[in-house]
Amino acid sequence: MHRSELTVDLGALRRNVRTLLRAAGGADVWAVVKANGYGHGMVDAAGAALGAGATGLCVATVPEGLALRDEFRMERILVLGPASSSREIAHARDAALELAIAHDEIPDGVRVHLKLDTGMGRYGLSELPGPPAEVVGLMTHLATADSDPEFARAQLERFRELTEAHAHLTRHAANSAATLRLPESHLNAVRCGCAIYGLSPFNGDPGDDGLEPVLSWHSFLAQVKQLQPGQSTGYGRRFVADEPTWIGIVPVGYGDGFSRDLTGTEIRVGGEVCPVVGTISMDSFAVRLDRGLPVGAPVVLLGHGVLAEAHARVAGTINYEIVCDVVSTPLRARRTVVDG
Repeated sequence: MHRSELTVDLGALRRNVRTLLRAAGGADVWAVVKANGYGHGMVDAAGAALGAGATGLCVATVPEGLALRDEFRMERILVLGPASSSREIAHARDAALELAIAHDEIPDGVRVHLKLDTGMGRYGLSELPGPPAEVVGLMTHLATADSDPEFARAQLERFRELTEAHAHLTRHAANSAATLRLPESHLNAVRCGCAIYGLSPFNGDPGDDGLEPVLSWHSFLAQVKQLQPGQSTGYGRRFVADEPTWIGIVPVGYGDGFSRDLTGTEIRVGGEVCPVVGTISMDSFAVRLDRGLPVGAPVVLLGHGVLAEAHARVAGTINYEIVCDVVSTPLRARRTVVDG
């Protein structure tokens, strides 16, 4: 028996892409599927996004792009991160990948997008060189579209100033947050990552922007016991009962991607909301129950109202990290793809 089960709903992903297409107001939507599709499965996510109307794919590395090219022979694939060597550039050229270039040395024979640093302070050119024929796009990366729209607008103004003379090239700046909230950022194309997976770019409720979580994660109670006053559960005795207390042990832990920082978050057990208590171990954690429940009772770790955003607030991180950390291996979790 598997310790837990991950379910990826490609129907929900398609609906999210269609929501983003409406928000983009005519701009192309490119699906960001790096980091194995934010933990959802890169190839499955890419195929569903393209089927729903996305016109391109974005990855972080050349190897990711090559893996996608094996599956999608004709689609536009943009590598957002730097190529690490001349060999990677050669592989990108042979596979007809497009590269984001953030320095003055522009490789020959590869379709490139020149990246301008307008305020992110990471990769990017401060000024635009005369684009050679291989340049097909101009791009920038917004630092605060989810938190400070005025700074994002200042970045966009700087980007427009730097690229106005080359408006015939594909210009793109918007991430998921900008796609949903800053119409002036849409330009020719938008690059959407978290939102296609039904994750809120604002770390709020995805439903506020018409998004549906794509990933759900289920397990079960492997043991149930009642602690008496003074008894504890887990390493370090971080939870000590002050009254008779029912707890359930879930056979999932940080080795599966359920972070040690999630003590105090809430999950569902048998349909009831219950808090996680004590120290989360590599292979298990404890949840406080309102009453004794049977071994085998269903546990929902993500999905069905248990939001990655809520877990992220407890852990002091963002929803991206919550889903990217989830491990799907044959020995620990079964992965199921559905089309709901």
